[in-house]
Amino acid sequence: MAPLILDPVIHAPVRLQICALLSAVDEAEFALVREETGVSDSVLSKHLKQLEEAGYVRLRKAVVSSRQRTWLSLTRAGRFAFKAHMGELARLVASAKLGAS
Repeated sequence: MAPLILDPVIHAPVRLQICALLSAVDEAEFALVREETGVSDSVLSKHLKQLEEAGYVRLRKAVVSSRQRTWLSLTRAGRFAFKAHMGELARLVASAKLGAS
């Protein structure tokens, strides 16, 4: 069996959740992603910074009703990396011997 090639940037549970959420939409507001992941602003910001530095996530800021808002989206590279990572996870699950021991 070929070795698994999991993406260490995506593999962390919160970053995996972020990528999964963003893969289903064109973009999502920071607050929605924070609520869905159940982490604080600072924890989410830390994970987003890692994804952004890898070129996987793009942040867009704008003022709406006098408040700064941030929208997140997966880049093309991010979508490709997430799809590849999920393929590797599916391959791992398929190769596992699931059954009573």
